[in-house]
Amino acid sequence: MRLDKFLADAGVGTRSEVKKQIQKGMVQVNEAVIKDPGYKVMVPQDQVSVRGQCVGAAEEFEYYLLHKPAGCVSATSDNIHKTVLDYLPKSRKELFPVGRLDKDTEGLLLITNDGELAHQLLSPRKHVEKTYFARVAGKVTENDVQAMKQGVDIGEKNLTLPAKLVILKTEETADGWVSEVELTICEGKFHQVKRMMEAVGKKVTYLKRISMGSLVLPENLERGQYRKLTQEEVEKLTR
Repeated sequence: MRLDKFLADAGVGTRSEVKKQIQKGMVQVNEAVIKDPGYKVMVPQDQVSVRGQCVGAAEEFEYYLLHKPAGCVSATSDNIHKTVLDYLPKSRKELFPVGRLDKDTEGLLLITNDGELAHQLLSPRKHVEKTYFARVAGKVTENDVQAMKQGVDIGEKNLTLPAKLVILKTEETADGWVSEVELTICEGKFHQVKRMMEAVGKKVTYLKRISMGSLVLPENLERGQYRKLTQEEVEKLTR
């Protein structure tokens, strides 16, 4: 691997920044000063250091769990709105969100540069479960639970796949009935949770994803905060 690419991938700086450091004689490979950015580094045998500090080889993939706040978009770039990547540190790799949450939806979002894992998690044939907490205008009933279990019409060719609806709370207020529910689906259609609730005559007023596959949103992870996935979490996802 080129020396400048190795250093950039390891997070030392951008390609242009590390090239300057190399050319200034600030980089050593096996204790020898190297001033050629194109010098070929043998990974992992060669020992590379910058200003005397050893630099390890970068991991191939990165995995982050973000508590997405409302108001940002699930995209890598946007000329108008803040994106979910704006909450993460600048990465040496091209990160992207796995799937999307609507701009006004909060909750768990996996961000990675592992395209194969993203494909597996998003593939309709894999039926990866995603659970949402929703606050709903209207009284959710057992009839709605059964309807979700059978699949509902959201205006597409087929009914939605069977989903699990759990009623957490219903109460009558001055403005009408309000319900709190958890809905687990195994698809990822556009605005699916909102459309499913509309299909049974209810309107989602607040939506938050709390789990995806084996990943669960930590209670102590505040909106806009992120953390790296543990090795155990990555292994569970890949299984």
